[in-house]
Amino acid sequence: MEYTAAVITMSDKGSQGLRTDTSGPAVCEMLKENGWQVMYTSIIPDDFETIKEELIKCADDLSVCLVMTTGGTGFSPRDVTPEATHAVADREVRGIPEAMRAESMRITPMGMLSRAEAGLRGGTLIVNLPGSEKAAKECLAAVIKPIKHGIDVLRGQSHDCAQMHKKDKEGHHHG
Repeated sequence: MEYTAAVITMSDKGSQGLRTDTSGPAVCEMLKENGWQVMYTSIIPDDFETIKEELIKCADDLSVCLVMTTGGTGFSPRDVTPEATHAVADREVRGIPEAMRAESMRITPMGMLSRAEAGLRGGTLIVNLPGSEKAAKECLAAVIKPIKHGIDVLRGQSHDCAQMHKKDKEGHHHG
């Protein structure tokens, strides 16, 4: 099975070219090192509707197995990535952000302030990572191995992503 992924960075400054995104490329590199094929990357503003549209595009149109987001998970009024993820997900996956927060808490008590979420939309897993490169890498390292197994179960091991997506569009129920 092909493990396909998209990486989306939420950053007002990054999307305007005012800040260089280091988290997105670091996440892409870690995914590639772990056998993932990164099909799509983008940097978008911290805007609820824009984030929702981007997540839907990655899940429904591109049909990637995994969407990793970075940024927008803190307490700033513009941090709405978890809310946008929740709005487009069919089902929550609480264990992934719990594991990431547990790992972060071992490093800094500030880890408890992450509002990151994870959820399923059809055959796609969406996972929110923090915006800082260091924290994003630490959180991804904590969950990257079990995520592959989750994708195998979600997609059915004998199917590739495109076949599963085609069946979903035809109205077949999986699971």
